[in-house]
Amino acid sequence: MLYDIRLKLSYRYQGLVGGSRHQLRVAPPSIEGVQRVFSQSLSIDPWPTEQSGFTDFFGNAVTAFANRDPHDRLDVTMETRVEVTRPEPSLDVSADLDGLAADIAASHSLAPQSPHHFLHQGNYTPQTEEMTAYARECTQDSPSVLALADRLCRRIKDEFHYDGTATTVTTTAAEAFAGKSGVCQDFSHVMIAALLGLGVPAGYVSGCLRTEPPEGEERLEGADAMHAWVKVWCGRESGWQEFDPTNGIPASSDHITIGHGRDYADVTPILGMLKTAGEQSAAQAVDVIPVKSS
Repeated sequence: MLYDIRLKLSYRYQGLVGGSRHQLRVAPPSIEGVQRVFSQSLSIDPWPTEQSGFTDFFGNAVTAFANRDPHDRLDVTMETRVEVTRPEPSLDVSADLDGLAADIAASHSLAPQSPHHFLHQGNYTPQTEEMTAYARECTQDSPSVLALADRLCRRIKDEFHYDGTATTVTTTAAEAFAGKSGVCQDFSHVMIAALLGLGVPAGYVSGCLRTEPPEGEERLEGADAMHAWVKVWCGRESGWQEFDPTNGIPASSDHITIGHGRDYADVTPILGMLKTAGEQSAAQAVDVIPVKSS
């Protein structure tokens, strides 16, 4: 699928900001065999005093910028055209849990995609006995790691309630699990933490998801939002596979990747600090438009 994507982050400050410094992770990368970026632009208003770019350890594109001039707003707009061609699910040749442990031990790479970087809890994914037991229950009918991940993904979708008011951006997996509610970020963190408890390498994927309007209704601009899902290392033969626990499905060509890491902290869309007084408000809008072939 070919998409035109427009992502906008808007901030309004009650008092003037005398100085700010931020990092952005909002630009989709080209990923061999998954997605290809044809064009991309990034607009920052007000225009930064300083701006530079780099690629972080996990391969995410980062734009760093600073603005020393007084301002009371910040608007970031990213536009891109990207083609996503995720391969169709194939025969399950993934390892079982014992075989996975052997595959991990036999992996001596410390490259960014190495499973060793995705075996330990982070600030968002503290492990608990309850979450580990929750994942272990999914192994009863799941002889392989791929089947386990799929079963856990679907179970979270079935048993958790989507509620945008139940959690905040700082909610941990343990807190979301206790309330059995939250949003895509929370469901992804729960799935990651549960798998880590079984020794299964798992990470966080940030991106966009194409959504369909109800039948007979026009698509609304900004109706799409940034999304999150999970990557799971299923052993030497199957490698990394991706699952969307919010929707209970494997990631498809409707999932456009922006970045990935161990949890949300590694792929926060905008991160920084500023000097101001008073309150601030934030808004986000994402448009994912399929491009019709001519």
